[in-house]
Amino acid sequence: MRRSIFTEEHDDFRRTMRSFIEAEVVPHHQEWYDAGLVDRSLYTKLGDLGVYGIEVPEEYGGAGIETFKFSAIMTEESARAGVTLGTSAVHLELCLPYLKKLATPEQMKRWMPGFISGEEMWAIAMTEPGAGSDLAGMQTTARRDGDSYVLNGAKTFITGGVLAGRVIVCARTSPPLENNRRHGISLFAVDTSSPGYEVGRKLDKIGLKTSDTAELSFTDVRVPATDLLGEENEGFSYLGQNLPQERLGIAVSAYAQAAAAIRFTKAYVEDRKVFGTTVASFQNTKFELASCQTEVDAAEAVIDRAIEAHDADELSPVDAASAKLFCTEVAGRVIDRCLQLHGGYGYMNEYPIARLYADTRVTRIYGGTSEVMKLIIAKSMGL
Repeated sequence: MRRSIFTEEHDDFRRTMRSFIEAEVVPHHQEWYDAGLVDRSLYTKLGDLGVYGIEVPEEYGGAGIETFKFSAIMTEESARAGVTLGTSAVHLELCLPYLKKLATPEQMKRWMPGFISGEEMWAIAMTEPGAGSDLAGMQTTARRDGDSYVLNGAKTFITGGVLAGRVIVCARTSPPLENNRRHGISLFAVDTSSPGYEVGRKLDKIGLKTSDTAELSFTDVRVPATDLLGEENEGFSYLGQNLPQERLGIAVSAYAQAAAAIRFTKAYVEDRKVFGTTVASFQNTKFELASCQTEVDAAEAVIDRAIEAHDADELSPVDAASAKLFCTEVAGRVIDRCLQLHGGYGYMNEYPIARLYADTRVTRIYGGTSEVMKLIIAKSMGL
């Protein structure tokens, strides 16, 4: 079925992204894969293309277009080519909403030029070695000292942490209340060149190799009070407000990866010959790919409906949880079946299906596990 959520403007953008990826990403992707991160120049090239400014308000140098559709297209085109755009999704889909909602006009004027150009990439640091999903249990602290805060602590699993120029760090500015453990958390836009700010290990993941992930530590890092995001002690409530978009982005990624898996697999089975004929000619191959395509078609319908709801400011946390749960589980099943059709070659990293298999697994974990999504949905059902 023809997708109806995209206009001619979106189609033009899709063609632009496809050409950019073929020219600027595909030729270098293996090198970046081996290095465990993209070259920093990718971000400035994307900045030159204008993609980082699409949703930035016009008064701060952006296009001021309020829609998730351009981000979705970037994700779909990356998956189609079997590549990633580094940590661009974190920059755009996770960090920008916090800045648009919480930053003051003065902060936006300071930060947006580098954000839009890609010269200053952003990341967000929530997870700690001893506090994953339990964010209220974080131990990183920020103590007020004159016109600054003094930041101490550590974070882990920080996507984009190696190359980021500024990181939104969650830290305790007050102890939790007896009846409210979530009280006392604040958000800071920390300059990564600050003394005492250290990037630790670049973590070796099984997938998403070109999306750098790091450990961070803070030792008496002085953060100007002018870099506090929003109100002091209200950070936990802010973190929850962006969850629907974060989960929508993960759902789009999972759908796009599943669609790409079918594309790669169809090409492979049409070319691969066994017993004197192509793998595509076997009935089992046809049945398997037909079943996979049906699941991806259903995921596409869920995604398009969710994107439209998000653009209309109607995507609820439950809606986003449902979309994430469905699309990530579909992707897991589809990519596993597509890898099986590759036989032994499907286990080789030189084939895109192997990388998709590794890349997609984490979508059922980050942004809230599948089990957490089920709890959210069940609660909405009164269970």
